[in-house]
Amino acid sequence: MNSFTTLTALVAPLDRANVDTDAIIPKQFLKSIKRSGFGPNAFDEWRYLDHGEPGMDNSKRPLNPDFVLNQPRYQNAHILLTRKNFGCGSSREHAPWALEDYGFRVVIAPSFADIFFNNCYKNGLLPIVLPEKDVDQLFQEVFALEGYQLSIDLPSQTVTTPNGTTYHFEITDHRKHCLLNGLDEIGLTLQHADAIKAFEVKHRQQQPWLY
Repeated sequence: MNSFTTLTALVAPLDRANVDTDAIIPKQFLKSIKRSGFGPNAFDEWRYLDHGEPGMDNSKRPLNPDFVLNQPRYQNAHILLTRKNFGCGSSREHAPWALEDYGFRVVIAPSFADIFFNNCYKNGLLPIVLPEKDVDQLFQEVFALEGYQLSIDLPSQTVTTPNGTTYHFEITDHRKHCLLNGLDEIGLTLQHADAIKAFEVKHRQQQPWLY
């Protein structure tokens, strides 16, 4: 997966609480187990005016002009600002796949559903938990200033606003190491490839009848 160190990017405000995974990527798009290709259908039911199905040409579908991600000022945003309990509902890993494929690298919220939160780290997406009052302040600033950007620094675990206000966020050392080095669970395992190979050779010699 892609590594993450620092990011300064446009912020898109999704001013909704309890956004579930079926809203992030509807169930009809879960037929593929590839990690790519879900971005055009992220928030499909809110983003388009018609009903989406796999295989449709999304470039020809009617967009919902009232949905925040369709507004010109938030195009090419890589940071999603949202409300509490983001990613609730079913435990589909397709949800962080869809967000990352859309272009988001960071999601900021007062709280996340546990399984979604863990799945983000496994797919190179950084979920940042900030106090609700700080999230409220960020929403006010995003709405007030077009082109609003935040700077995310993972090594220092900070979020910095255009006026220089800095917020600190928590992350475990293990998750931080994995994101900084672009390591998912497979990548972590492959770091021990030589030891695994040596064990297999020794095991075959000691118990050849198993092979």
